[in-house]
Amino acid sequence: MKKSWTAGAAFLALLGAAGGGAQADPAVSPVQMSQVGFETQGPKTATVPDTSPRPLPWRITDTAGKVVAQGQSKVFGPDAASGHSVHIVDFQSLQTDGQNYRLTVGNHESRPFSILQRPHAALKYDALAYFYQNRAGVPILASHVSRPDLTRAAGHPHEVAACFSGADTAGVIWPGCDYTLDVTGGWYDAGDHGKYVVNGGVSVWMLLNAYERAAALKSPGAAAFADGKVNIPEAGNGVNDLLDEARYEIEFLLKMQVPDGVKLTLPVGTQTPGQPLNLVEVDAGGMVHHKVHDAQWTAIPMAPADDPQPRLLYPPSTAATLNLAAVGAQCARIWREIDPAFARQCLTASQRAFRAALRNRDVRAGEHFAGGGAYGDQDFSDEFYWATAELLATTGNPAYLTALKTSPYFLGGPLSGKSATGDPAWARTAALGSLTLATVPGALSPGDLVTVRANIVAAARSYVQEGYGQGYGLPFAGTDYDWGSNGALMNRAVILASAFDYTGDWNYRNAVIWVLDYLLGRNPLDRSYVTGYGDRPVLNPHHRFWAHQADPAYPLAPAGALSGGPNNRAMSDDVAKNLSGRCAPQTCWADDINAYALNEVAINWNAPLVWVAAFIDDR
Repeated sequence: MKKSWTAGAAFLALLGAAGGGAQADPAVSPVQMSQVGFETQGPKTATVPDTSPRPLPWRITDTAGKVVAQGQSKVFGPDAASGHSVHIVDFQSLQTDGQNYRLTVGNHESRPFSILQRPHAALKYDALAYFYQNRAGVPILASHVSRPDLTRAAGHPHEVAACFSGADTAGVIWPGCDYTLDVTGGWYDAGDHGKYVVNGGVSVWMLLNAYERAAALKSPGAAAFADGKVNIPEAGNGVNDLLDEARYEIEFLLKMQVPDGVKLTLPVGTQTPGQPLNLVEVDAGGMVHHKVHDAQWTAIPMAPADDPQPRLLYPPSTAATLNLAAVGAQCARIWREIDPAFARQCLTASQRAFRAALRNRDVRAGEHFAGGGAYGDQDFSDEFYWATAELLATTGNPAYLTALKTSPYFLGGPLSGKSATGDPAWARTAALGSLTLATVPGALSPGDLVTVRANIVAAARSYVQEGYGQGYGLPFAGTDYDWGSNGALMNRAVILASAFDYTGDWNYRNAVIWVLDYLLGRNPLDRSYVTGYGDRPVLNPHHRFWAHQADPAYPLAPAGALSGGPNNRAMSDDVAKNLSGRCAPQTCWADDINAYALNEVAINWNAPLVWVAAFIDDR
């Protein structure tokens, strides 16, 4: 896939690193802005750390040195999230395409930047390529990657896993099960080799929702991932390539379902901290195993094909079961005309899972297993709402609508009072249900459709207001940056973009650009958090194969992977611990492979990046 790179420095750093040479990080710019460029008619904003209490004069010069725009900065002043006192420059009035513009603010000068009709055109494809390159079970082939060093042998090509049995790290004895499941395939979740249903579910949903959104709007973007547009093995099969990539994970999720008639001993109900888990035998048929991963954490670096650890299925949970119920229903309606047999398989699995969740409404995930993440959850009301909404949108069965109306989240948006869903996340999935109800034609009555869209728009309006109060324009007013803050911002951008779809109000689309600008360089670290994009891109994400920092024999990451980003709340790795208490919230980050709490990459962060990049280039 051809890249529209704008920064030669990043490319030279990449080449130097690939050859084993030392990397010289370009100097931090005193003018912080998107390092990818600006849309011709879109917003154009930069932030400049400066303590002057008075506006600073600014000017933009073109390649010939001619002044093409000028004005006065806005004094923002102290900005708690960044730890800086800043000025803001708005140069949206400059709407002439060009390269090598420079912005000078007072005595601060920017790097060269560009103004283009479609500066983000390649991003959706590179962000989607993340998923192919993290496939389990198949080799990653030279014909489908941008560099030869990114090829690798198949990881876990015949993954027949038994259930975990014995003592976990807290001493709880798990009896296991008397069957194995072939769970070959799917995506590796993040920097490790685990595959997690609760994260796979929300990631698949996001990709499929991008498809449903474009189809419902009949927008030009509906053809962005048409068959043959994406460089994956399935290209040319007559099916949209975005759907092909999503199907690779869906087929894995289907394999994680417990056979009918199986009884398992599982933790049911509220558990007392510090006390042994309350394990109860239940009818687990139709439930879904929470995850499959190694018995112990593997070392860095480690190609998946070299993983020496045994692979194990971990006990099913209500959350994982409802993820399959939701995604299976979504799959069924999308593939109904494309592949009826697959659609029926998805719907059957969805309904089996939903019935199993109704029987086992409060089965918690065990959180003391080595070798993988916990992804624990204590409240499944949001997953029930999401799954019920998906089943209603697929089947039209009024019984699902009746059930939905009993949910505290019915027609809620992220901030809508008692029905507030919260922002989308793997542990807060109610917003996904509302987005589906607001997107799929005929899912709701006209009156209910107006209500759910209004609640989503209300949240977006609040996010826009938050952005006006931030020195870096970020539609997030807090100073608590959690693990995966960049992914959380992408999910807010999905809400903002949806509000634009419903209203046509460009303030919402502009706020999506603010988020992209932040991720691509308009931040206090002057860092692009997307690999391969910008003058100072992430080079060393926490990943066992893209591990050049740990061993030069391993590759740098490909373009399009989103770093988890600043985290001042769960600073658990050694790199983060060294920063704790010494960094402003937006600066608690490091480009280090060992900084898993700050610089990991993951499917649930890259999926909304695909969604947003497709939205912003939808024209």
